[in-house]
Amino acid sequence: MERTIAAISSALHPSGIGIIRVSGTNSISIVSKIYRSKGGKKNLHHVDSHTIHHGFIVHREEILDEVLVIVMKAPRTYTGEDTVEIDCHGGVIAMKKVLNAVLESGAFLAEPGEFSKRAFLNGRMDLTQAEAVMSLIQAKNERAFQNSLEQLKGGFAEKIRGIRKEVLHETAFIESALDDPEHYSLDGYRPVLEEIISRLSRQIDHLLKTYEDGKRVEEGIRTVILGKPNAGKSSLLNYMLGEDRAIVTKVAGTTRDTLEEYVNIGDVSLKLVDTAGIHQTDNLVEKIGIGKARQMAEKADLILYVADSSTELDQDDLDILNFIREKKTIILYNKTDLDPVMDMKALKNQTSGIVIPFSAKEKEGLRELIEEIHQLFFHGEISSQGDFLVTSARHQTGLCAAKKALDQVLEGVKAGIPEDLFCVDLMDAYTELGRILGEEVGDDLIDEIFSSFCMGK
Repeated sequence: MERTIAAISSALHPSGIGIIRVSGTNSISIVSKIYRSKGGKKNLHHVDSHTIHHGFIVHREEILDEVLVIVMKAPRTYTGEDTVEIDCHGGVIAMKKVLNAVLESGAFLAEPGEFSKRAFLNGRMDLTQAEAVMSLIQAKNERAFQNSLEQLKGGFAEKIRGIRKEVLHETAFIESALDDPEHYSLDGYRPVLEEIISRLSRQIDHLLKTYEDGKRVEEGIRTVILGKPNAGKSSLLNYMLGEDRAIVTKVAGTTRDTLEEYVNIGDVSLKLVDTAGIHQTDNLVEKIGIGKARQMAEKADLILYVADSSTELDQDDLDILNFIREKKTIILYNKTDLDPVMDMKALKNQTSGIVIPFSAKEKEGLRELIEEIHQLFFHGEISSQGDFLVTSARHQTGLCAAKKALDQVLEGVKAGIPEDLFCVDLMDAYTELGRILGEEVGDDLIDEIFSSFCMGK
């Protein structure tokens, strides 16, 4: 925290503009060493905060670039420290030259996530908001973006603080009543406490129930495409990706290995895996591919079974449908652009999954597929009214521990244990909720969280 740090905060590839961020006590002094306005050298200490200045970066008597310099003085900055941002031309060489000039003038190269870490340590944001910064950057779809934005705005933290405040209040009341029974009475308090703790436990349980949806929104649904050879699996992958990623031919067995891609369809993200066609074969290479397909299917959240409607329903179809019977499955009755041979009613009778008429060639059926995925996996909607999903395993762990502590209080109330013992479990819940916010965490956890951030953030 005593060092002044600097890093390139924009993407390190050619672009219209590049941003070098400098933060720390000496940030204004360091940039003043290498900044010159058009009228000559200019001391940035005397400029107003949150102002922009046009000039040049000059190092060792060489003009490196024409720039805009933004001066922001503490505490109204992202990190809570004096901060200077240098907007230079977005060439990789230009950005590196300006950064090197800043480093040679006294700054230290920032570690990944160090700007956000300083914002947290300086009280500019809590730990849930800091984690939301990285989630926002990594958001793969609109739902994940909106969820991260709600967390960044403090919606999740506000709920945690509200629960924590009530827990602390009840703890304080019990302690006061035990220390000063003349002014604070515990008579008739047990049913009151039971009602309050039951309500708080339900609130935590509601948050926990959003976790599975949250992980699917953030990470995507693990989706495996299965089917017989030449059923149209690779055509489906290409259709969903919007590009010819997989080789498609009329030759059965073209796909011999798994092919993985990440795709957004509507506001749903899928981790798609195209697999080798499953059928009876003596070919050793095909057998290996089929084995991999089965392994991937066992780990999948969702199976998209591509049924070739232009062929008869045969034993290979039945074997596959039996294999995936216990998985969440959507059957795509593919190639509806051709004259159907397979009886769709007979296909439906062989599965508990959903059957959708589909044509990867004519691009028909995708909307219905998206709707069915929503029905299978998502139990609610993220709105702009402060709703959000729990997506972090760390948050889930803390919520589970807090709920367990509160439930122990409820068990104690029903068992008639002395009131002073309630305080132990109440403070356990208070501590676990504090860990979520970052108020009860050690340096090692903080370092681990921020080390996963990108450079310059």
